[in-house]
Amino acid sequence: MKIALCPGTYDPVTNGHLDIITRAAAKFDSLVVAVVKDPPRKTALFSTEERVHFVTETTKHLDNVRVTLLEGLVVDIARREGAQFLIKGLRAVMDFEYEFQMAQLNKMLDPDLETIYFMASPRCGFISSSGVKEIAAFGGSVLGLVPDMVAARFGEIYGSQEA
Repeated sequence: MKIALCPGTYDPVTNGHLDIITRAAAKFDSLVVAVVKDPPRKTALFSTEERVHFVTETTKHLDNVRVTLLEGLVVDIARREGAQFLIKGLRAVMDFEYEFQMAQLNKMLDPDLETIYFMASPRCGFISSSGVKEIAAFGGSVLGLVPDMVAARFGEIYGSQEA
């Protein structure tokens, strides 16, 4: 059985994330989406529970996708889940530089764990969680960039998300 792990902060999950998750789910027997509990490099806008809920709800139509919480090292959860592959999405060269370094570190920690990169689809290549949060914070509409339930939550935080 080919099992892959798709880790991320998903703060919030975007349509770009969902594109990668959907495409990866089609290539593996099982895909575990791991939501980072306490992101080490930034403070999450959305609570852990909200982020897990958003990902769970927006992927429930994918029978082979399961959502879990990521605490600690990615390689540890990959072992626990029986995952042989890590899935990472790439939008630009800057993403590659960071993800390449992380893949090498993970490879050092677990030589059997392979990182597979999915290039962003052209319709999603410009979407980032940080960009979406900035648009919403300044009153712009994020409709079409995130699932409707996430846009609605931004509306509760910052005001209406009408087009």
